[in-house]
Amino acid sequence: QVQLVESGGGLVQPGGSLRLSCAASGSISMFNTMGWYRQAPGKQREAVAIIGGGSTTYADSVKGRFTISRDNAKNTLYLQMNSLKSEDTAAYYCYVRNFAYENYWGQGTQVTVSS
Repeated sequence: QVQLVESGGGLVQPGGSLRLSCAASGSISMFNTMGWYRQAPGKQREAVAIIGGGSTTYADSVKGRFTISRDNAKNTLYLQMNSLKSEDTAAYYCYVRNFAYENYWGQGTQVTVSS
């Protein structure tokens, strides 16, 4: 069973930055897809940034502001978020899929952008 633990969320002012981390219980080299999703109150969960199949994709709303990366040595996935806006406020979830197409989710970390 894979366990994912997110951290790094919090309260930040508009224009500020945060870095989210997602630590996996095992080697992340077993995952062919990794990414971050978010869900704001009253809205559906949406993909923010995905690494998979040798490519990286971002939601249009975060392009140029967010950067996803992975550190295989630390078994950790990151999301660097810059120039944060109030509309980025949401619970952020780490997601991974292994080569057997099994999906796993973290418990979520709250990001609140407010002055």
